[in-house]
Amino acid sequence: MSSAPKITIATRESRLALWQADHVRGRLLGLYPHAEIQLLGMTTTGDQILDRTLAAVGGKGLFVKEFELAMLEGRADMAVHSMKDVPMELASEFALSVVGDREEPRDAFVSNQYVRVEDLPAGSVVGTSSLRRECQLRARFPHLLIQPLRGNLDTRLRKLDSGDYQAIILAAAGLRRLGLEHRIRSLIALEDSIPAVGQGALAVEFCTAHPQLEKWLAPLRNPQNEACIWAERTVSRRLAGSCDVPLGAHATANGNILTLTAFVSSQDGTRMLRATGRGDTTAPVQLGESIAEQLLAQGAADILKSCRSET
Repeated sequence: MSSAPKITIATRESRLALWQADHVRGRLLGLYPHAEIQLLGMTTTGDQILDRTLAAVGGKGLFVKEFELAMLEGRADMAVHSMKDVPMELASEFALSVVGDREEPRDAFVSNQYVRVEDLPAGSVVGTSSLRRECQLRARFPHLLIQPLRGNLDTRLRKLDSGDYQAIILAAAGLRRLGLEHRIRSLIALEDSIPAVGQGALAVEFCTAHPQLEKWLAPLRNPQNEACIWAERTVSRRLAGSCDVPLGAHATANGNILTLTAFVSSQDGTRMLRATGRGDTTAPVQLGESIAEQLLAQGAADILKSCRSET
């Protein structure tokens, strides 16, 4: 930075969201120690509506629209998000930057009684907020009862501890970031629960009218991590993925080789399509497009149409 600017970072007020925003703040201060960087805590529509699934009330955009308004009005300069909560399409006024290293992308099995999903007896109640997790669970364990679970991380753990559920499924990344790794009884294998697009990654959203923000964030970028995220998001964008469509994608980078696996499923898990492919880390969008086309060739369009007619 050529001068010592003032930067305001918009964030949700949950403990995890504040951790993530403060983490980015700390990284920026490490680069620009004379900057004045403050957090602006905000309550989003998605935080206020807890009695219905995200798919029923408008999807992931409920977690970002208040931030975007704050940036347009000049009350905030940027917003920190869990990448998995960012809609696939942003208005032209906004851009995304993937920052830092990716945390553990897998889903975590959390229970006070059992070690693995496989250990749950028939009729056990499992809580999850995600259609993606729900359909993969139903496909493998039709004898379990899958029930909605909304609220921030601490709220979800309290509901488990109060006996409302025998187990809950959460993103391992959030538990690890908050020092709650001891609550993870086991990590669910990637082949059994393909993660949400961008799960474990952090994103900073900012106005394109302020390109200097992108320059300031540039040192926090990890090119390999970024390639994985853009490949995953391309699949979802091509298939119009949202909270009403059970879809997941996960990419890994090894040298300059990018490997991407994705799936799309009917909401009840009875029909699930998967595709895997490899490409170059310099061409993540092309790989994402290729995987999406493989899924469409298998009949994904029919599944997507059916999912939307059910919501």
